[in-house]
Amino acid sequence: MIPIDVSLSELERDALTEIVNIGVSRAASNLRKMIGDQVFLSVPAIEVVSQTRAARLITEREVSDLVAVRQDFTGAFAGRALLIFPEENSLDLVRAVAGSELSADEVIEIEQEALAETGNVILNSCLATMANMLKRSLSMSIPQVVRGTGASLFAAEEQGTEEGLVLFLYIDFAVRSRDIRGYIAMIMDLPSLAILKGLLEDFITRVVGDDLP
Repeated sequence: MIPIDVSLSELERDALTEIVNIGVSRAASNLRKMIGDQVFLSVPAIEVVSQTRAARLITEREVSDLVAVRQDFTGAFAGRALLIFPEENSLDLVRAVAGSELSADEVIEIEQEALAETGNVILNSCLATMANMLKRSLSMSIPQVVRGTGASLFAAEEQGTEEGLVLFLYIDFAVRSRDIRGYIAMIMDLPSLAILKGLLEDFITRVVGDDLP
């Protein structure tokens, strides 16, 4: 159950989807420059769910273990961003990004670095766009590649810590004719999500102005 004071209205959800969509488009453009080939990223569908529900959603969809690029962000609102792939897709992504002429051993050798760089481009593009359009600034930590299950990726940091909420995005990649599915998740505590909701309200007022019902 999402607390009513941080629950997004339909208009706020639409605004957030539009902002993230612009961020994902910028991520695709930045990846295109990085690898010198066409990159397509789908329009995300956004859900706001508990960490437990996020873990369950991804576990229902993915039977293999997961690989994630993780970056913490701080600023007007704070949290943790994750770019998540099924483990079976991670080497496909590395081949797509680095070029299919690499041998299997070479792909494994550069996997960590290639995933971190790709995650950094995508997560930074999304969060920088959010911050810019909401007229705030965010700082990002160095990307880390982590592996585990949905339960471990979305576990609370400390025992007894109140569970946060997750902005959960479904994305599809197409890079060099490879279709790679993945997820972007932003884990935030209730105060941060309340701040984000307020910033979205301000954004809508700036964009729509007096036309608001």
